[in-house]
Amino acid sequence: MCRMSDLHQAVLAKNDTGAARLRADLDGRGLLLVNLLSSPGSGKTALLEAELTLARERGIPVAALSADLATENDAARLARSGAPVKQALTDGLCHLETHMLARHLDQWPPAGTRVLFVENVGNLVCPAAYDLGETLRVTLASVTEGEDKPLKYPVAFGLAQLVVVTKYDLADAVDFEEETFLANVRQVNPGVEILRTSARARTGIGELLDRALAAADPATVHSPVMACDGERHGHHHHEHDDEHGHDHEHVGEHDYVHDHVHGSGLADMPDSEALQATRR
Repeated sequence: MCRMSDLHQAVLAKNDTGAARLRADLDGRGLLLVNLLSSPGSGKTALLEAELTLARERGIPVAALSADLATENDAARLARSGAPVKQALTDGLCHLETHMLARHLDQWPPAGTRVLFVENVGNLVCPAAYDLGETLRVTLASVTEGEDKPLKYPVAFGLAQLVVVTKYDLADAVDFEEETFLANVRQVNPGVEILRTSARARTGIGELLDRALAAADPATVHSPVMACDGERHGHHHHEHDDEHGHDHEHVGEHDYVHDHVHGSGLADMPDSEALQATRR
């Protein structure tokens, strides 16, 4: 059964409001936002760097925001593409939230940017519950992670509008049972498109970019349907307006911006942190 506490429901309701507000703002700016979800080590950063580099070669204005609990390593890697890049540090929070993302998008990315890729925190649990006002939600899994990943994380895969298999060049080496994986994806998300990619072998590079650009037409975007106690649920939208923090901006070797969020005290925490604290 799917049951949530009153506090959890309130958190999700606030995120609904914020996500809708951000989505309207992005639509007005002509900016397509792609939310990338995966577990750690899936090859998400390597694939994204290849996609950004190709977009730059094609003259398509793109940008990327990388979220992580700590370190700016991923942003530094992505900046090698030459695309505008920001790093968002979550200070231990296991996912991005809409209010956090919205702060980073104030007067950024540069005007005229067509696609903003958001590399969410490496985690297939928490990020799955938070819509970021995205145009396209993508869930990635490498061939090294096992064929049952979609069944273990049905929300992350069940709400995906596109599924991407990464490190496909290693499929034979790790005895990846592709048909089993595909069947598991379709069990939780019938009809979703599945791409096969390898950043190292250059397999499928550009297909994610193509799907992102095509998402400007909502008719091309897959509409996932999930069942819970007989009720149908589509994309979830959750947001928090409360925040306590300060920003640090500096220009580093790759000219990316580091934004930091701090919180202290239950009353000043974002709702998700307060919710976690009440459970400890």
